[in-house]
Amino acid sequence: MTKPRDIIAQAWAMTKRERSIRKWGFVAALLATLLNTKLFIYQAWLVYSYFQGDPIGFLTMEKVLFESMPFWFFIVLMVFFGALLIIECLFPHLAKGAIIGLAAKSHKKEEVKGGLVLALYNFFPLFALHELLVLSSFTMAVTLCSLALRYGGGAGPIMAIILVCAWVLSNILEFFWIFAEEAVVIRKHGMRDAIRTSFKLVISYLGHVVFLILLMFIIILRIFANLLMVVLVPGIVLGVGFLLGTFLPPVISYSVSAIVGLLLIGVASYLFSYLEIFRQTVWTITYIELSKLKELDVIETKL
Repeated sequence: MTKPRDIIAQAWAMTKRERSIRKWGFVAALLATLLNTKLFIYQAWLVYSYFQGDPIGFLTMEKVLFESMPFWFFIVLMVFFGALLIIECLFPHLAKGAIIGLAAKSHKKEEVKGGLVLALYNFFPLFALHELLVLSSFTMAVTLCSLALRYGGGAGPIMAIILVCAWVLSNILEFFWIFAEEAVVIRKHGMRDAIRTSFKLVISYLGHVVFLILLMFIIILRIFANLLMVVLVPGIVLGVGFLLGTFLPPVISYSVSAIVGLLLIGVASYLFSYLEIFRQTVWTITYIELSKLKELDVIETKL
């Protein structure tokens, strides 16, 4: 069995070497950062308005935009943001198939090409697999808890507690399903077989403590970095906007803060792409190497 430190080294070398994989990772990270930033800004506005004694409604942001710009521009802006939201939600599933498939080809010393085919062919099974664990996302859990507290009435706190428990359970399941995506892309397993295979691999090699600690450290580092940047980027944007608004016209201050925000999102996405690709290639290489070993419950095979 390949040693954990060798897997880490191979994954990092692959991350730096394969530009085609980094392209998919960067676009996916950029869209994810944009989505998380928008969700955080909305939640921050909600918290601020709540402590001001006048909580905003569900469509307050759209109402403000409608009242502050021409009708035609508002329609164009809403169509653009709607299309962008759909892309932000769907593209990560496409990118995941491409990243896993290209990483597997690179590890097997094959020509690293066909990313679009891998993305399209594996989109639906990966999408279904991800939706089973949609509540494992911290941003999604916070958003749903916020909606429950705002519109759930007396049952809001209970619904929020249920959502938090569901988030914890989803993350536990995600740990045991960590190889399911690789099984779908590399071995073309169905969703049920992929989950079963992943669960069996994790249970079979749970004793490799150092290996699991390294991988869990990568996951914790990624989550911490995501949370930090999701809070930091909108905070800088809002701070720049408020600061410039004290001595510049609103249009100029908003434009400058938007440009600064886009630059920061671009830089953050570039860093996220390296971290995400590194994490994913670790799991991909690990799955390939563990799949070469005889299953622990198999004592003797038929001749």
